[in-house]
Amino acid sequence: MPRTTAHRAAFAAALVTPLLLLLWAAGPARAHGAPTDPVSRVVACSPEGGDRAGSAACRAAVAANGAPFTAWDNLRVANVGGRDRQVVPDGKLCSGGLPGYQGLDLARADWPATRMTPGQTLTMRYVSTIPHTGTFRMYLTKPGYDPSGPLSWSDLPEKPFAEVTDPALTDGAYRLEATLPSDRTGRHVLYTVWQNSSTPDTYYSCSDVVFPEKKGAALPDEKQGKQEVQGGEKGSAPPASLSQPASEPPSGPSTPMLAGGAAAVLVLTGGAALAARLRRR
Repeated sequence: MPRTTAHRAAFAAALVTPLLLLLWAAGPARAHGAPTDPVSRVVACSPEGGDRAGSAACRAAVAANGAPFTAWDNLRVANVGGRDRQVVPDGKLCSGGLPGYQGLDLARADWPATRMTPGQTLTMRYVSTIPHTGTFRMYLTKPGYDPSGPLSWSDLPEKPFAEVTDPALTDGAYRLEATLPSDRTGRHVLYTVWQNSSTPDTYYSCSDVVFPEKKGAALPDEKQGKQEVQGGEKGSAPPASLSQPASEPPSGPSTPMLAGGAAAVLVLTGGAALAARLRRR
């Protein structure tokens, strides 16, 4: 091979290799997830949220956000390491303090919600696009919580009412079982923290739930112990498109990205074409 052609081929490889290394390094950190039942705000107000996305609260959230919640599964903060109360500011718990999700922090009493029965078993469905080890911590706002004000750490108990470590991923979702507190009435926020142990990321989510106003009152859907509500009315079921992992999970707030394999194929194809053109010269 002539020296000039060899130099050109080496130059093309030098352009491609760093990109491939970058994709490889970024791959393991691309774990994503969010609760779909009880539905979280980010899922309800995403393009996948169905009828709930058209609710007044979701329209206001998108307007305040300045962009749709396309990356519903990517509300994560790196390197928190259990210091949630020190890292995430009061009033920004639902967004994790991330500007790309700030619309989720609006103080409203009409967020799409799920009816719950005090003291019964909750089975949370937490969709995840990539399996990772870690611990889920679930908090429920204290008795007397006022949804008309911003959600602060003082609205949550010091300790979670449930903690689940390394649950199995089944059909694209973790299923977390826990007994709900028996002393809640009215509207509350179920706050879920997923601290990964295989990545440096911690995920945050707010799921709005409604308990009977009077303790022991029967719910319309007593067999299941819960039903979807929107501003006090029955809403649609969780979107079918969220029942399986997303095929191409996005990597940042409201910014879609090619999956690592697809991006690598594009880089390899482009790099090979470049090298071929250089060898022909």
